[in-house]
Amino acid sequence: MMKEHIEKIREQLARIEASSSAVEPDSFEHNFDALELPALVAQIVDFLQPRLLPYEAAIYWRLFGHSVVAHGTQRVRASVRGLGRGVITSSSGQSDNLSYSAVQDALRGLEQKEVIRKDGDTTREGTPYFVRLPEEIPWCVDLIKSAQLAKPPPKPVDEKRESDFYNIPENRLRVFERDGYLCYRCGKHLTRFSATLDHIQPISRGGDHSYANLVTSCLHCNSRRGNSPVMDAIAND
Repeated sequence: MMKEHIEKIREQLARIEASSSAVEPDSFEHNFDALELPALVAQIVDFLQPRLLPYEAAIYWRLFGHSVVAHGTQRVRASVRGLGRGVITSSSGQSDNLSYSAVQDALRGLEQKEVIRKDGDTTREGTPYFVRLPEEIPWCVDLIKSAQLAKPPPKPVDEKRESDFYNIPENRLRVFERDGYLCYRCGKHLTRFSATLDHIQPISRGGDHSYANLVTSCLHCNSRRGNSPVMDAIAND
């Protein structure tokens, strides 16, 4: 009997671990809108690419193109030899192929700069990588924040004219920016793809989608809260 209980506990822990590890890519795929692609590209050009070596930048763009652009996911499998063909003209100008060692050095540099990470074991088809976006790279986040601080303050929100901040993508971003992309409950730093919106007063209890009735929340805290008012959920922690 004790052995059966232990096995059940192990199964539950495995399910919890699997669900928690899927939050990062699933939240991106759920929230990613192709209309946001120009903004992502602009962040890469302005904040990420200038701090990469030429071969690192070329490899990153190839991985980004075959993951986010092609499939709306941050995961991609690639081989060193495959990445060496047709990615960038060599520094000598004599070939459009990179040497095996040049690609290895570029991948190593991207990993050290936390721009990509290996996402599993290497097979004959290549190595799986998770391609990070600028707002998920710590040093890029600092650059983005510095640039935002240099901008003039945003115009005050006209709540009478703009009433839906839940369903309209650009309005959702304004709530995230107001809250600094921090979960109101646990304080976790989020991105536009991992952040969710939580109603202070639930819709079922008369709440609406207004700017003042929404707060930034991580998926975990949003799910835990259920249908209770925000202040009740905080008080019960």
